[in-house]
Amino acid sequence: MQQKIIILDFGSQTTQLIGRRVRELDTFCEILPYNKFPKDDPNIIGVILSGSPYSVHDKEAFKCDLSAFIGKYPVLGICYGAQFIAYSNGGKVEQTGTREYGRANLAEIDTKNPLFKGFEPNSQVWMSHGDTITAIPEDCHVIGSTNDVKFAAYASTKNPVWAVQFHPEVFHTTQGKTLLKNFVVDICGSRQEWSPASFVDSTIQELREQLGNDRVILGLSGGVDSSVCATLLHRAIGKNLTCIFVDHGMLRKNEFKKVMDAYQGLGLNVIGVDASEKFFADLAGVTDPEKKRKIIGRDFVEVFNAEAKKITDAKWLAQGTIYPDRIESLSITGMTIKSHHNVGGLPKDMKLQLCEPLKWLFKDEVRRVGYQLQMPERLIKRHPFPGPGLAVRILGDITREKVRILQDADDIYIEEMHNYTMPDGTSLYDNIWQAGTVLLSTIRSVGVMGDERTYEHPVALRAVTSQDAMTADWAHLPYDFMAKVSNEIINKVKGVNRVCYDISSKPPSTIEWE
Repeated sequence: MQQKIIILDFGSQTTQLIGRRVRELDTFCEILPYNKFPKDDPNIIGVILSGSPYSVHDKEAFKCDLSAFIGKYPVLGICYGAQFIAYSNGGKVEQTGTREYGRANLAEIDTKNPLFKGFEPNSQVWMSHGDTITAIPEDCHVIGSTNDVKFAAYASTKNPVWAVQFHPEVFHTTQGKTLLKNFVVDICGSRQEWSPASFVDSTIQELREQLGNDRVILGLSGGVDSSVCATLLHRAIGKNLTCIFVDHGMLRKNEFKKVMDAYQGLGLNVIGVDASEKFFADLAGVTDPEKKRKIIGRDFVEVFNAEAKKITDAKWLAQGTIYPDRIESLSITGMTIKSHHNVGGLPKDMKLQLCEPLKWLFKDEVRRVGYQLQMPERLIKRHPFPGPGLAVRILGDITREKVRILQDADDIYIEEMHNYTMPDGTSLYDNIWQAGTVLLSTIRSVGVMGDERTYEHPVALRAVTSQDAMTADWAHLPYDFMAKVSNEIINKVKGVNRVCYDISSKPPSTIEWE
């Protein structure tokens, strides 16, 4: 039996971080919509209620049936989750008139309560709420307070229920991991058996049972997700896996050859397909980012269907979709953040069944699985690259000339990043989560080259640091590196006369521009 924590998502931007922190405790968890609590699942050992953009008093506020799990499992309410539990059980939640946001310290902590075991006096926490709890249910008692928030944390004396108005999942809550460990391990009783090794063993067995002797087609991109997916499937079904690498014409410079060469040593059966004419034709004149992603997703599957006809016994289409891809594609509020190419453009009449062995993993977990599979480090360490390729790094419509400009600029940027040595001896590339170049093709700016006036496009460099792509901070690149890259791009790439650097973090920005 695989134990799991259920995280009910009420729409918070940090819900995914809760999941990531639980996984760091070697415990499996599943993030579900607030109103989709699974019935009769023997694997559930605890429930966490996330924050929300709403007040419990809003007409649009997300509300669920607490009786489905309170009294049956240990429950932890976070921010809105804490307020909703109080509000639903006779407590009071009121508007304070001012938003309580930012760092605070727990002036009073009941360290005898299991949730706060090991906490230091005045432990720093992160608040982010407009309402506050002014009265807790009769069966509850305070276990943590700040100078401004009396009911910063409370617990029930009747049921295994704990609630905090701060966010233990964020970095600024300094003992947040301790709190979550106290809940997940000590209170819920997690055996902490979720690991790359256990994932590999169980997934290979599940794939063999799911696929039997069926033939599977997998789309390779050269990225770590599809590479790990391919290796995992190859271990499970061997020669029944056929990998297809689709060149949609918007890959990085010389990417097609590099990717094909990279897989030679893995023993994979790889077919290369140049479908760039189809993609460019279908994308002609399209500027809307969502439409670009949908078109590329649709064309990608159509190409696979065409190839599937050549492999007459193929029954499955495997994809390297990972958990953040699925979570980001549709937020709990129903508002699309961005469609992922693996989940946003699949036609209803797709002829192949879908197999996604990595669909529960975060990016760094995928890399850990890659090391467990003893894959080449060059594939595991490779930066994430969007499935739609440079199409979502070109603002405006897509043309071959724009792709050529971006390929040349991006090639200089990434190559220089590989070549730049940090003080500890590692490359700058290995210290960055993801880097790429964006072509602002809808903008032209004036420049001077020699004695001539130019009127060409700017490019924006993007580099972020992150652990899981759920949140990311812009990387503080060395000035001498940035100066060299800017000079190289402007001097060598025809069509570019200005280089900018994106210093936006996620949230509120996404890593990709489109």
